[in-house]
This record gives sequence, C-alpha cells and structure tokens, in this order.
Amino acid sequence: MKLPCIQALGALLLFSAFAQGLPKLDELPYWVKRDLKYLGGENPRQTLDLFIPNKRMEGEILPLVVWIHGGGWRSGDKKSGHAPNRIPALVSTGRYLGATIGYRLSDEAQWPAQIHDCKAAIRWLRARSEKFGIHPDKIAVWGTSAGGHLASMLGTSGGLSELEGELGKHTRKSSRVQAVVNAYGPSALLQMDDHPSKIIHNAPYSPESKLIGAPIQKAKAKALQASPITHVSADDPPFLHFHGTHDQLVPFHQSEILHEALLTKEVSSSLITIQGGGHRLDASYTLKYVLPFLDFHFYDLGMEIPDLNVPSLNGENSKNRIPR
Repeated sequence: MKLPCIQALGALLLFSAFAQGLPKLDELPYWVKRDLKYLGGENPRQTLDLFIPNKRMEGEILPLVVWIHGGGWRSGDKKSGHAPNRIPALVSTGRYLGATIGYRLSDEAQWPAQIHDCKAAIRWLRARSEKFGIHPDKIAVWGTSAGGHLASMLGTSGGLSELEGELGKHTRKSSRVQAVVNAYGPSALLQMDDHPSKIIHNAPYSPESKLIGAPIQKAKAKALQASPITHVSADDPPFLHFHGTHDQLVPFHQSEILHEALLTKEVSSSLITIQGGGHRLDASYTLKYVLPFLDFHFYDLGMEIPDLNVPSLNGENSKNRIPR
C-alpha cells in the first residue's frame, strides 16, 4: 500500500530537481510576443516574433533590430533568430528591441513576394512604434544567406515603388531601414556563377532560379531587380558585411562588390573578411562586431567598424558556430 506513495514522492523529487535546472521566466532579461500577424491573415509565414527587454525607463523608446532568416528562400524559419547569440544577445543589453520575421518561400510565391513581405513587416512594426516603444527612425535589419540578401534589399531599395508592394493596412508608412547587417547574402544574382561554388546558380533548379521563377540568365530583368547591387544609391543606410573567402554556396565576391558599390556612392560600409571561412558566422561576432556597429550608428558610442580581415574559427571553436 505504501509503494504508490513512494513512487509519487520520487516523481515529485525528480520533477523538482529537473525544474531547478530550468531558467525561470522572470530570470530572462526579455520577453517574447510570438506569431504576431503582420498582415492579419492566417499564413504562418507572414508572422513575426517581438522581443521586448524587461527593464527600461518608462516612456523610453529603443532602436529595433529585425532578424531575417536564411535557407535559400525555400526553407528556414523565423525561429532561427531566437538562437542565444542572435536577437536575444542584443535585446539582453537593454538597449534594443528585437524581432524575427517570416516571409513566403519560393515554393509558395515567387519574387518579389519575399521583399513585399519583409517591407510589410517593417511597416507594421513602424506603425506600432508608440505601442511597443520602438524608435521609428532607428530600425536595423540583420540576415544570413538568403536573409542577408533580403536585408540588403531592404537597405538599397528604400523608396522604390515597384518593390514596395501593397500588402497590409500601413502602405503609407515607410519601409526604410537605418542600418543593415548582411552575412554572406547574394547581391548580384547574374554574377554568381562567375566565381567557384558548389551550386550552379544559372541552373533552372538553383535557389536563385526558383526564387525568380525561371533560369536567371533567361530572366535577366527580374534577376537584376532581385539583386541588391542594382539599387545602390547615396541615401542608403550604413552596412556591415560578413563573408568567408571559402564560402562554397554564396561566393565571397558577392559581398565584396556590394561593399565597393556602396563606398562608390559614399555610403558607410564595412566588410569583415573571414579568411578561410565558409557559409557560417561565428557566434562571438554578435558582441564583437554587430553590437558595436549598431551602438555606433544608433547611440553614437564607440567608433565605426573598419574593414577587417579575421581568421576563420571553423574547427577551432565549433560550439560557437551558427549555421545559416
């Protein structure tokens, strides 16, 4: 008769020990509002998660950093921005709000649906700047791979009506952003096969051709429209680029030429060249480079990030590596 009681007590002790190892909700320096519908519909891809720091002064407005996931425009999820060294690392400082956004993938909709979704999300967030305490003139975007491409597109296509779209209720709001962090994103689709890669980018079933809806060399006008470098202008926001010289998916040349095009227009742009690096971004770079870049441009703290050549940490510190 005592056995069930003993088992119950043992289970209770085990649960208590397990629970003690979990972080308490009130110990996190931020909280998350999940799956907010930036278009009001039922498509789960057209939602975002909003990160809000727990402690800030009443009425204080903060810059917003928006994460855009990678995955070749055909996979991936906004949850990738929840990795500890992505949006949480920035929001935990108490100086930033954060968001991770979803967008329609290429198996559901072709270009320019992806940039239309991203711009609609930015407009939705800016329309709620007062509600959430977002500084409407200090919005940054950060993406890796395909997300880096979309972040760069947001940076270079501000004010272009043909890429704005008419999604959502806030079409009169601006979708411009004030800073861009681009990690190994494509910038000139028609030039990708000019450099070594494991992917034949001109092929009909390449990620770029699937995005466009046709082989990119047979749909050059659309491929040019989908290339951030096409739209570079003097009023673009500051950029910070990361790219590995041994990237086998998106050639290093893609960040190099976008960086040079921005400098030609006298736009602030910094390139972190990762010598021997592949299609990855070390987790330590968030606090080492991304946060100082944002602090300089949004808080006038520190100094501008210069062009840097850094060694790849792949293989030396694999626990710190973050996939796209």
